[in-house]
Amino acid sequence: MFQSHAAMLGFSMLIGGSFSFGSMIANDISPVALTAVRFGLAACIMGLIAFFTGAITQRAMQASWRYFILGGTFGIYFTLMFEGLKSATPISTAAVFTLMPAMSSLLGFIILKQKIRLHGLVAILIGTIGSVWVIFRADILAIAQFKVGTGELIYFLGCIAHAFLPILFRQLNRGENAIMVTFGMLTSGTIILSIYGAPEILQTNWTGLPLLIWGTIIYLAVFATSLSFLCLQFASMHLPATNVMAYTYLTPIWVLVWERLLDHENPPIWISGGIALSIISVVILLCTSLKSRT
Repeated sequence: MFQSHAAMLGFSMLIGGSFSFGSMIANDISPVALTAVRFGLAACIMGLIAFFTGAITQRAMQASWRYFILGGTFGIYFTLMFEGLKSATPISTAAVFTLMPAMSSLLGFIILKQKIRLHGLVAILIGTIGSVWVIFRADILAIAQFKVGTGELIYFLGCIAHAFLPILFRQLNRGENAIMVTFGMLTSGTIILSIYGAPEILQTNWTGLPLLIWGTIIYLAVFATSLSFLCLQFASMHLPATNVMAYTYLTPIWVLVWERLLDHENPPIWISGGIALSIISVVILLCTSLKSRT
């Protein structure tokens, strides 16, 4: 149980970095081309790990269509993420990301029949309020008029796809370990995106890309893709979907840390109230989870 929570803590930190780094190059490269190359590099990394750990077995390769479902869902999320980052800020997109516990809870209830306890509902409600406060940058008038930016709306659609992942991991898993599932998902995602985005990939001047873009691609492939989704897949097999996605509430906090380290523009101080609510929601879920074990 402790390892699962630690995995999700690392997941939120690594994902937080992807928002900050991704926003720096979102307007300099096609989202589809970026995601395809990112998946391809990550698939190579996971393929080597899977080979040397013996994760690739004949049994694991059966019903390979499952990996294409995961890879396609994964690809939709990241493509829409970088499309949204063209106009949205890292902190606002990270706030949208924190709406996924509510989505995952609803999907877990409908598909897996997972019960949503009272403490879970309270935590999700608090976290969602905090997310909305950050998304609208503490602007009460904007909240009243529900003025959502185009980038945030595009990314929200991607988050709907992402919210399915914890459910799909459980439904489609046939005993494969996290390494094999991640490798299969990334490989399938690379194939899908390479076919769909072939024109954009071919039109990209890969040899002329600056070091910032290549550095970001490497970070995204190694840390924000391979490592982070190993964490997500591992935790999804041991924790309820609600608890897994609860750690997304910490993402805006990590984004603030990354933004400060990268010396980017800091958001208004007033959004700290939304960040505080996000922390409270995670604490509620963690405390109740630990209490249920005793």
